[in-house]
Amino acid sequence: MPKSDIIPNADAPPAPAKHYIPIRDISPPPNTAVNRSSRIHFREQKGDFQRLRTMMNSLLIMLFFALPFISIDGRQAILLDVDKQQFFFFGITLWPQDFTLLAWIFIAAAFGLFFITVFWGRVWCGYLCPQTAWTFIYVWIETRIEGSSNKRKQLDKAPLTSIKLGKRSAKHLLWGFAALLTGCGFISYFIPARELYLEIFTGNASFWVTSWVWFFAICTYLNAGWMREQMCLHCCPYARFQAVMFDANTKTVTYDTQRGESRGPRKRKQESHHRESNLGDCVDCNLCVEVCPTGIDIRNGLQYECINCGACVDACNETMLKFDYKQNLIGYMSENDLKGVSYSYWRSPRFLGYGAAVVIMLIVISLDLNSRSEIQLNVIRDRQSLYRETTDNKVENTYQLKIRNKTQQIKQYRVAVLSEMPFSLIAEPIITLAAGEQVDYPVTVLADKDAIPSGRKMIQFLVTDIQEPKQQVSQETGFFSP
Repeated sequence: MPKSDIIPNADAPPAPAKHYIPIRDISPPPNTAVNRSSRIHFREQKGDFQRLRTMMNSLLIMLFFALPFISIDGRQAILLDVDKQQFFFFGITLWPQDFTLLAWIFIAAAFGLFFITVFWGRVWCGYLCPQTAWTFIYVWIETRIEGSSNKRKQLDKAPLTSIKLGKRSAKHLLWGFAALLTGCGFISYFIPARELYLEIFTGNASFWVTSWVWFFAICTYLNAGWMREQMCLHCCPYARFQAVMFDANTKTVTYDTQRGESRGPRKRKQESHHRESNLGDCVDCNLCVEVCPTGIDIRNGLQYECINCGACVDACNETMLKFDYKQNLIGYMSENDLKGVSYSYWRSPRFLGYGAAVVIMLIVISLDLNSRSEIQLNVIRDRQSLYRETTDNKVENTYQLKIRNKTQQIKQYRVAVLSEMPFSLIAEPIITLAAGEQVDYPVTVLADKDAIPSGRKMIQFLVTDIQEPKQQVSQETGFFSP
């Protein structure tokens, strides 16, 4: 019996070899204990990137607390007044009808973030993210009271004594005070800051104001004091999709494997012989892991947990300096940098796409801002009757004009009715409105019955700022006659 009758397709040519994506096992050695649930006490690190991060975080925090105290024309520069439904932004008053402008700003900010990510990866997370800024503040307080990372780990394991209780009490007291200030800082964008701080710290604030301040204070205390890296690892969506925006030219915190491997400890006197012993530049000091806020080992490759804060870069450069090795074994490098390939961002589709999106959004914002009217007009017809006939053979229609002054100055407006036919406005043509005031202004439009055709005609109400004639708004409505 032929072999092909026993085994199907036995005479068929062999199938082509399958190609698999290479996988590198980065799991720890068998005897290494890994406890992801344990608290990360990362080590303080100094260096160029940490000085830059501290400066950027400090600027962010200073602006956060200082902006509500800036006044323009006697009013808080940035204030979202929920009761009056007004948003004051450096002399510009935005109403709910203008919130499309805020939507464009948020979209432009998102594309701007994507644009920066193409160049430098997650630098936003490492240098400007509020979660990172407040986490480092809380760690700074913790370090000043409990000591270095090793001392904090030992204190965690130590039994409860009066010394431990005193340190923990002082730490949590300062954490709570920082959280309370943060809660006040956030709510001061919704309630005038000078009144808020005084009422909160004197106990005279209302129930709801106090509740909201303490709500955000508790959130800050939990996020920066306890959750920390868990927010970056499990709650922040940016960590999950940021890799989609990377390409071979994106500079991220990267370990140069070809130069660093094989890693191994050595003495400083032996640095000139490490090549002879087949060792790379990595001395396996583990400092890059000890200073990482998220507790990862950057030598295992690009990981979504990395926030690009540069702490491991400063730690590694410090070690390289001690051994007189070349700097930036760990540094801000791209895939093409490691390969020695020259590149141009002008050829990158992501660079062109995100850049064009940012420019378009800025143009839209400018056009929306320039076309924004400082007057709001809404015309409502009298619903009781379509028209009324007078004894002198005239027809009148009644309307209710809702006019709002969207500025923060007292304004005088001229009200007029526009049409090709002879219509007359029976009302005071000039009205005065206070800052942010809205009035219901009843008007009557009169016409000679014989001078206009029967049925429905279109007329237009025009409201013009007397001081600034370019500021005007109009709305069409119908006029009915027999």
